[in-house]
Amino acid sequence: MNEVTAQEEILAIVGGYHGDPFGILGPHEIEGGLVIRTFQPFATAVSVVPVDGSQSMPMTRAHDDGFFQVVVPGASMSFTYQLEIMTHAGNGLLYEDTYAYPSLLGDFDKYLLAEGTHLHSYEQLGAHTRDANGRSGVFFAVWAPSALRVSVVGEFNQWDGRRHPMRFHPGTGIWEIFIPDLGQGTLYKYEIKTNYQGYTVKKTDPVGFFSEMRPNTASIVWDIDRYHWCDTDWITRGRAARNALDAPISIYEVHLGSWKLKNGWEWLTYRELAEQLIPYVKEMGYSHIELLPIAEHPFDGSWGYQVTGYFAPTSRFGTPDDFMAFIDACHQANIGVILDWVPAHFPTDEHGLGFFDGTHLYEHADPRKGAHPDWGTLIFNYGRNEVRQFLISNALFWIDKYHIDGLRVDAVASMLYLDFSREEGEWLPNQYGGRENIEAIEFLRDFNDRVHEVFPDVLTVAEESTSWGGVTAPTSSNGLGFDLKWNMGWMHDTLRYMKEDPVHRAYHQGELTFSLLYAFSEKFLLPLSHDEVVHLKHSMLDKMPGDVWQKFANLRLLYGYQWAHPGKKLLFMGGEIGQWREWSEARSLDWNLLDESEKHRGLQSFMRDLNHFYQNTPALYEEDNSWEGFTWLDFRDSQRSLLVFLRQTADKRDHVVVACNFTPVPRHNYRLGVPEAGAYVEVLNSDTAVYGGSNVNNNQPLITEPAPWQDQPHSIYLTLPPLGVVYLKKDHD
Repeated sequence: MNEVTAQEEILAIVGGYHGDPFGILGPHEIEGGLVIRTFQPFATAVSVVPVDGSQSMPMTRAHDDGFFQVVVPGASMSFTYQLEIMTHAGNGLLYEDTYAYPSLLGDFDKYLLAEGTHLHSYEQLGAHTRDANGRSGVFFAVWAPSALRVSVVGEFNQWDGRRHPMRFHPGTGIWEIFIPDLGQGTLYKYEIKTNYQGYTVKKTDPVGFFSEMRPNTASIVWDIDRYHWCDTDWITRGRAARNALDAPISIYEVHLGSWKLKNGWEWLTYRELAEQLIPYVKEMGYSHIELLPIAEHPFDGSWGYQVTGYFAPTSRFGTPDDFMAFIDACHQANIGVILDWVPAHFPTDEHGLGFFDGTHLYEHADPRKGAHPDWGTLIFNYGRNEVRQFLISNALFWIDKYHIDGLRVDAVASMLYLDFSREEGEWLPNQYGGRENIEAIEFLRDFNDRVHEVFPDVLTVAEESTSWGGVTAPTSSNGLGFDLKWNMGWMHDTLRYMKEDPVHRAYHQGELTFSLLYAFSEKFLLPLSHDEVVHLKHSMLDKMPGDVWQKFANLRLLYGYQWAHPGKKLLFMGGEIGQWREWSEARSLDWNLLDESEKHRGLQSFMRDLNHFYQNTPALYEEDNSWEGFTWLDFRDSQRSLLVFLRQTADKRDHVVVACNFTPVPRHNYRLGVPEAGAYVEVLNSDTAVYGGSNVNNNQPLITEPAPWQDQPHSIYLTLPPLGVVYLKKDHD
């Protein structure tokens, strides 16, 4: 290129459709010196100002819309300069020339990104504050392989996509640019000019680390490496102990926007939640908090399950640093944090991932594979290397940058089956004619392998509602590789049973006992989640039959049974205080109930004592995944609706007898088989008066008789309270 710029090149820059702006703009060697070109549509005049203090050089306007150029005789590419822009107001402003800076994307990173195997792609993609040639600024990079032109736009350039078109790296699909003098807090988007019928769109950064508060949708430059963490002990020791599958795991599932509000309508910030939620969870004895999705989402009513900013914690509650402080405080309180993660689908909002570069980049083009009929969302194309890279990098990102301790993967069943929620003719079979989504299966295995390879102490949990085999089996054995699976069968059967009037429960005993036929086929977590207290399903308390006393008694019985059943535990917020109303994301939990009624305080006290007892009783958690930890004592007494069993450690050093009475009739002189001679004491009784019960209990030690019963060598007699659960332990004093 000589000093005379081709008119078509100028028109392409001015028109905003040039695919190689770095080939035109900035400094370029010519015979005898340099030619410097710039596009400044709001300038009346532009001059090149040498950094060495020599005389400035006015640039020639080569196009009325603001294309300027000048020849600098004898100069080489080492020539350093600034641009002086004269505005219509008569002001002279000095700027660094973006197009004088080289690419900051390394060859190795380009190779991995092109291959789709970069586990930490977020270190290169997105917006990063960096220094280049001694100048601070922001490096932007985005994947948009089919775009005609991609520009960074923001307030700094009046959202004009012609001002900062990016450099394209063929073979990688990556566009990048370094813009000097920008920094933290800069609002930006990517303006993408597509090859699709002239369609141009402004997109949120797919790897943006922070976003504006809805309804605004711009990304915000944020340095996520500046926070000073204080959880070294947790990362090196605490996490492994808390997340072990032979450890007590009881999870408090939380929607941050509705756990508690201030002034009746304002959200608590991340830092306020750290001050209020964490002490509450600690007092209640939970080991983990599980957060409904906190990645940025435009619609409150989606509860976070329709994500537009996969790498950005929602700005509803504060900044990324504030969210880090919340997690840091959890760890210092010995509480793990599990994040609800949504790799199954994403919304169709224009600023999001859909039709990103004028093609179906992240999603399938065919709606029979790429559109979810129930949720009105788009489905990721798991067969594309770069899409798998995006999702796996995102999973690692939350663990790496935010010290998340576990990922609960949402809607796994919808990923596994091509015909999920589809009628005949609405789905495409795989290459073998089957309904299994082979690409999604391989993605899930790869996800679990990569997470456990990089962070072996982090939990992955599947919300999987079908009988798919091997969800928690290792990938080396052809499993999916999750650590835990939500036991949806247990949840549905148990709630269906509990909704029955006690007079009819004798005919439904099998709904409770059925779970033990498959309890050890996977590593299970027992969930009573947010999904069970919405959409006219009633709150947990209001699901229970009977009068008010019976409703509370049934709910305490349910929780006592759940905490004794094999499997880790999860309860959605509000269930522990006896919400009457269904949960809504638009309002706070009804904390006033605790001030108004002893029954609600009693339920809360029971849950607190139940959690703390569970945390300190190895028999209830060490052997959750084998028959070594469980023994039926009485499951046949359906007429009286009784269930009695043992929980025990593998070496039998610790055991708990659990007796559940699912009728409102106390059972006196109930004979119970026990494994050891001596005295058994009642260590927990859901019917105790302090919990709101009728106080039918066993106050005195229960002395065994040498009379075999229920396949045990000894037996005792006790009273089973109405609609109650009793825990007994051998008295070793």
